[in-house]
Amino acid sequence: SRGSVEGGAGKAGGAVGRIIYLYGRRDILSRRVIFHIDVNSAFLSWEAARRVKNGENDIRLIPSAIGGDKEKRVGIVLAKSIPAKKKGVKTGEPIGLALQKCPNLFVAKPDFLLYERCSKAFMDICSEYSPIVEKYSIDECFMDMSGTEKIYQDILQIAYEIKNKIRDSLGFTVNIGISDSKVLAKMASDFEKPDKIHTLFSNEIETKMWPLEIRNLFSIGDSTAERLRSVGILTIGELANMDIKTVQALVGEKRGLQLWGYSRGIDDSGVDGRKEDAKGYSISTTLEKDAKSDEEVERVLLALADGVASRIRMDSAQASCISVTVRYSNFKDRSHQRSIDEPTDITSEIFNVSKALFDELWDKKTPIRLLGISLTGIIKDGESQLSAFSSSLEKDKARRLDKTIDSLRSQFGSEKIVRGVNYNSSFDVGRKYKAQIKNKTENKK
Repeated sequence: SRGSVEGGAGKAGGAVGRIIYLYGRRDILSRRVIFHIDVNSAFLSWEAARRVKNGENDIRLIPSAIGGDKEKRVGIVLAKSIPAKKKGVKTGEPIGLALQKCPNLFVAKPDFLLYERCSKAFMDICSEYSPIVEKYSIDECFMDMSGTEKIYQDILQIAYEIKNKIRDSLGFTVNIGISDSKVLAKMASDFEKPDKIHTLFSNEIETKMWPLEIRNLFSIGDSTAERLRSVGILTIGELANMDIKTVQALVGEKRGLQLWGYSRGIDDSGVDGRKEDAKGYSISTTLEKDAKSDEEVERVLLALADGVASRIRMDSAQASCISVTVRYSNFKDRSHQRSIDEPTDITSEIFNVSKALFDELWDKKTPIRLLGISLTGIIKDGESQLSAFSSSLEKDKARRLDKTIDSLRSQFGSEKIVRGVNYNSSFDVGRKYKAQIKNKTENKK
């Protein structure tokens, strides 16, 4: 039981004892069967599947990428095809740089409404096979298949059935990793791609995972990998067989314990199928041209406030803390935040606070490259205790306006209903939130 595990760990001495105890009790974890499902190059695959369905060419077969407009500097590569990868195109790099490497690169703009729908579609299929599915990101999830041997006699066969059903019915491929822990299932799904199934159970760690380069360990970034390589730790196995205190001295006590545990496949976290409330909402945009005036900035801030406020209202939530982030033309970032007396979901209030925060950040000289707004201190309906003086004619009027705009957008679309000051503006922010709102509205109908 969980209690007995924690008790044993305590005897061994704190968190380190817990990790060592779990390593010695592989039987505790081996009763579990966990799938990790990962869509292969999700954004590009989803766009390709739509085009193929419409009778167009499959962009997965040519050098292609999902990103911003070729003619504008703002785009980055969000996903790329295998032929583009062979040309040196990398996820996260500017579209301009990708085009230098591959002049004939086909670039498609992101479509977050499509992504939301495809994400839901493949997770709905996963939910047909297990009642416990945890959405890990828009293009990956965990499935708890423990105890399903009585239903599915061959767990590998059912994995192929899920994979092939997603491919044949939805038009895109996934990788599936199978293990007795989440971290190993995640590692397994990253093995050879695309359209593959791999196992990485505890008894396969030494042969399948330990020979891999240290950079391949789940959650290790470039800087940490370089630090470990600098002292001769080149493979996951070398990390796993080091003294834990040495690892902690290199990367920190908490991080060292985590990475040492991961290198041995130790992860007793369960698959959580519960829908988790958002802890915060954020929205940002990189400007096509650096902003140099208050008027330009205010238009962008209003669009950002409008987008993030619409999203928080959709969840019947309010925020008690607002922050603004600025990236200057010299690529330096600054941010300020402010707690407010009464939680809000009103667009005008979020905009006014954001504008005041921005005024504190800007020297009125340095051009602005990026703007962002974040809402935290989230309170759901029924949790807030409003002051007796919180309601006013201005607030009531603002709430009615927001409600009217939300209603119109649900009928005619977010792109058709904009605040007057941004009418005919060339920028479009909050595409991901707009897609979520549209998808949720359509599901209610």
